[in-house]
Amino acid sequence: MELEALTKECEAKAKVAEDEEKIVEVEWGRMKHFISSVKEDIKRELEEQYGGEEEIRLKKQKEENEQKRKEKAEAHLYTVIKVARNEDLVEQIGKYIYFDLVDHEKVRSFRIQKQMPFKVFKEEVAKEFGIPVQYQRFWLWAKRQNHTYRPHLPLTQQEEAQSVGQLREVSSISNAELKLFLEVELGRNLRPVDPPEKTTQDILLFFKLYDPYKEELRYIGRMFVMVDGKPMEILARINKMAGFDPDEEIELFEEIRFEPFVMCEHINKTLTFRTSKLENGDIICLQKISEVLRVECRYPDVPSFLEYVHNRQSEAKARVAEVKTDKLDGEE
Repeated sequence: MELEALTKECEAKAKVAEDEEKIVEVEWGRMKHFISSVKEDIKRELEEQYGGEEEIRLKKQKEENEQKRKEKAEAHLYTVIKVARNEDLVEQIGKYIYFDLVDHEKVRSFRIQKQMPFKVFKEEVAKEFGIPVQYQRFWLWAKRQNHTYRPHLPLTQQEEAQSVGQLREVSSISNAELKLFLEVELGRNLRPVDPPEKTTQDILLFFKLYDPYKEELRYIGRMFVMVDGKPMEILARINKMAGFDPDEEIELFEEIRFEPFVMCEHINKTLTFRTSKLENGDIICLQKISEVLRVECRYPDVPSFLEYVHNRQSEAKARVAEVKTDKLDGEE
């Protein structure tokens, strides 16, 4: 009797569970139907407002094309300003580039109305980079006869009082864009401070450090020097910048050009910078003297390493040109 009662109880519970499961299935079916109907309603409303998926895509493409046409039509009203900073040099040299200082296509650019006063543009820069206006000093880039680009002269107060369009005309690089180098001096707490005073006897030099063991070239900083001073007088400062001991013996080379061939010449540390014809924007590459003649290194000094990089890049360009030629021949 007990077994029969227990069996009936189990059957009753099973029946209740089965009924509950059916109820859940019914409710879930209703929920799925509701969700599906809501999706359909939303889709229908979107299509009524914007059209179907294809219509949405075409409308978006049309808006983009209209924006491009508008920008092209208003191009004469605007100037593109490309601002290179110390951070860009650190990021790019030895990773994306080896020669010169920066690839301007990889720096922050601003599309600014030509009539905007340059001082107002500096406020935009302050918002973008967090550098207060009073701590900003901008340099114009110059294209040299050897096809390199270097910071040439800092903007004067008179130039900064002009509009962006007027200042663009001063640039010797391109009338389409205004390329600038933003010099920011950092204090001991790594916060911006007033730029150092610059006289006509000061020149701004940039420094790269070469490690022949790692075959690595990287940017380590910039420095103002007296044009009639000598490299031997600032070796301790250069060593500090490179992270060397103050009395470390180092070799200095000037990176002059890289097209159509590399020119990287030894710098006599006993001659003045003026005698060595160094000027604003010049690049000095350095390395430890003890590493210059290491036979275990494939490229023991800066010139040999730059030659290697140049040859490698030239071969890569030749391969790309060959592929393009083969492709064109195949299409004929």
